[in-house]
Amino acid sequence: MVDGPDGVAGPDARRDVLARYLTDPDGDVFALTGLPEVVKGAVFARYSRSASGVKDLLVDEFASDLATDGVAERADALYAKVFGDYGDDSVAQLGGAHVALEGISNVATKRVEWGRLAAYLEQSTRYIAYDQRVGGRYRYHREASVMASRHAARYEEVLDHLFATYAQLLPPLTEWVRGRFPHDEGTSERAWRAATRAKALDLLRGLLPAATEANVGMFASGQAYEALLLRLAADPLVEMRELGDRLLHELRKVIPSFVARVDRPDRGHVWRDYLAAIRDDTRALADRHVIGDPDPSVEPVTLIDWWPRDPVDAEVSLVVGTLLPHVTVSEEQLTAQVRTWPAEQRAEVLRAAVGERVNRRHRPGRAFERVVYRFDVLGDYGGFRDLQRHRMCTIDWQRLTTVHGYDTPPELAEAGLDGPWHEAIGRARALHDDLAVDLPEAAQYVVPFAFRLRYSVQLNARAAMQMLELRSTPQGHPQYRRIVQAMHRAIADVAGHTAVADAMVHVDHGVGDLERLASEQALERRRAARG
Repeated sequence: MVDGPDGVAGPDARRDVLARYLTDPDGDVFALTGLPEVVKGAVFARYSRSASGVKDLLVDEFASDLATDGVAERADALYAKVFGDYGDDSVAQLGGAHVALEGISNVATKRVEWGRLAAYLEQSTRYIAYDQRVGGRYRYHREASVMASRHAARYEEVLDHLFATYAQLLPPLTEWVRGRFPHDEGTSERAWRAATRAKALDLLRGLLPAATEANVGMFASGQAYEALLLRLAADPLVEMRELGDRLLHELRKVIPSFVARVDRPDRGHVWRDYLAAIRDDTRALADRHVIGDPDPSVEPVTLIDWWPRDPVDAEVSLVVGTLLPHVTVSEEQLTAQVRTWPAEQRAEVLRAAVGERVNRRHRPGRAFERVVYRFDVLGDYGGFRDLQRHRMCTIDWQRLTTVHGYDTPPELAEAGLDGPWHEAIGRARALHDDLAVDLPEAAQYVVPFAFRLRYSVQLNARAAMQMLELRSTPQGHPQYRRIVQAMHRAIADVAGHTAVADAMVHVDHGVGDLERLASEQALERRRAARG
């Protein structure tokens, strides 16, 4: 075998190199391992303009540098060439990084999680109690603009009181929950205690302000990080801009080539300024032209629009989408035929398309993406935080405020603990209303999770199936369960799309009591199976 240009001689030597960095050096399907992200991306970036495969590219172009510091420089040079000569942004999708964003506010977590093309895992208020001080301080963000204002002392006083009330109510509420749902012989002590603890934390999470700190772990490609960094740089809040600066600094240590354009004046700065300009200009026009107060009689969930409007057209669209991959006629021809079919013939196709859905993870194909819904939702911020994470949806939300009022779990009144709840939330509302006069963006930090937020959810029928079935499970939080249950009813009753609603066989319309008990019992069974 001819030596490569970097001096890797013979088949044995080449295989030794490949065995160090490929999971199967002899196969045609393999994973790259033990390489810097920038090298993985650079090797794949060569695919579109090289007749060679990964093995030859890895050995011939990078082997001599893999044991030295030169490999990163060679990969960086390739990225610079691809970006500069070809403008091929897709190469920024070929490498990624895991990052931890710790101690950021719940305002920040939602802005970070705006991006669809990333994986996120966020600390949960259902399992983590916020009743302890860390370093003598409760875990909430102190926004720089607020702390530099006349509201600083009151901000800390009110938020400290919210957390102190949470800490004060947690023990008696936990005991009340355990009295309401006593332990039975069929449930392990461990599962029961975990489920009742989660119930108490769920009932109290409405006291937590949006400033509450959380940890977020994420994995994303270079392209997704670039978009995130630019959004953060254009944000009006100091926390977001500083978070973006810190994230960029850390990403430059692991995937520098992927984020090289973020702070270039001719690239990232122009993009950042564009994002800020369109936000500020449209907000100014909204302030100038939109009048009136929110209508208090509006339902929490309203199906605003859907397509196709006619239920028969919706069925025809689903049937056409289902059959199109299996025929040779054009879509126009197929549609004309399906329109002449009787309802039972269309139903036969839809039954085959949906199949026997043993569990909610069994979902029909992309034909169901042809039918679309848009909902207007008014629900508490705590529930919104869970629904916002469904990235197959298009979700937009308004500024967090107090004008829509707040929800109080009825269990708090039953337990005789609603007095401190209302008092603490009332103090937060008064602070928000004063702070919003001077710092409308930063005032969001003060708003407790119990306050309602208005947001828009647009999604196709396939995405709706995933979200509505997942979020209606008995172990889900009652706040968002009610929202997705109402969405399901609206699809059937308002849009008249009964075929779509009927396909969502795992939507649960029941009322949960001790929501996490079944999950904790299942966890105990898995632990027992592992010995």
